[in-house]
Amino acid sequence: MLTATTLERIFIFRDKDQEIKLADPSPSFSPEAVLNFYAQTYPILTTASIEGPVINDDALQYKFISQIGTKG
Repeated sequence: MLTATTLERIFIFRDKDQEIKLADPSPSFSPEAVLNFYAQTYPILTTASIEGPVINDDALQYKFISQIGTKG
């Protein structure tokens, strides 16, 4: 018999060459809502875009890519 499972969501962003993994605050939140939720704690995320999801180690991984400090 097949069993359906929900994959855990992990949100990742880089800040000063350090990768930070953020837990999913609520499975009902969209990735945009999660970004807005964490932007209150990490101001660098206010200008970030969302990349993903990518399935890795039985989890959905989203990356928040900051636009601060990039040229072009």
